Amino acid sequence: MIPTVAVAIMCKTPRPGLSKTRLSPPLRAEECAEISGCFIRDLSSTISHLALEGRSRGYAVYTPVGSERQLAHFLPSSFGMLPQYEGDFGARLYRGIVDLLAIGHVGAILVNSDSPTLPRSILRQAVESVLKGDRVVLSPALDGGYTLIGLSRPHRHLFDGIPWSTEEVYRLTLKRAEEIKLPVSVIDGWYDVDDAASFAILEAEIRGECPEFACDQIPELAPATRHFLEKRRTVSNVA
Repeated sequence: MIPTVAVAIMCKTPRPGLSKTRLSPPLRAEECAEISGCFIRDLSSTISHLALEGRSRGYAVYTPVGSERQLAHFLPSSFGMLPQYEGDFGARLYRGIVDLLAIGHVGAILVNSDSPTLPRSILRQAVESVLKGDRVVLSPALDGGYTLIGLSRPHRHLFDGIPWSTEEVYRLTLKRAEEIKLPVSVIDGWYDVDDAASFAILEAEIRGECPEFACDQIPELAPATRHFLEKRRTVSNVA
C-alpha cells in the first residue's frame, strides 16, 4: 500500500456575518459568506486533483460541528471531513495534525482556506517534503504567517504561544522548530485573502496580473472565485 499524506483545509462552514468578516468592506456580509464558499470550492478542487497522483487525500478540518451537510456542498465527494478540536487556533492546528495522522496517513498538511489560487505545484512540494521524514514543512505567506504547515509527526511546541493572525507567526514557528531541533523545509510561498489589500491582489490576479512574488508559479484558475468576482464586477458596472 502506497503511503499517503493527508492534505486538509482548515475551514469554517460559510455563514453570513460569521465568514470572512475582515473582507467587509469592500464586501457585504452575504458576499463574504459567498466568497468563502468559493474559496473552499476552488481549493478543495485543487487538492482533489493532486490526490489523483496517488500520494495524498483531501480533507476538510471544519467548524462548527453540525454543519457537515452545508459544508459538503462545497467539497468534492472524495473529501474526508474531521471536526476541529475545541480551543485556541494553535490547539486546533495541533489536534488536526494528530487526528489526520491517527487515520493512518504518514504525514499531514494543514492549508488555510483563504488561498483559492494556491498553485498545485506548491501543494505537491509540500507532500514531497513531508514524505522525507520528521520535519516541519512551511509555505510562508505574504502577511507574515504561513499558507500551510506539514508534519509527519505531531510537535505541539510549534503551536504553543504563537500570536495568531499577526506578522510574527512564521518567524516564531521557525524559532519553535529551532528550539526542538526539528528540521525545517521551506517551500514556495503564497498569499492569503483576508483583508482589503489582499483582496485587491486577488482581483488583479484574476484579471491576469501576476503577483510580483509569484511570477515563477502557475496559479490555479479558481473558477468559482473567478465567477464570483466577474459577477460582482458586472453588477457594479451596471449600478
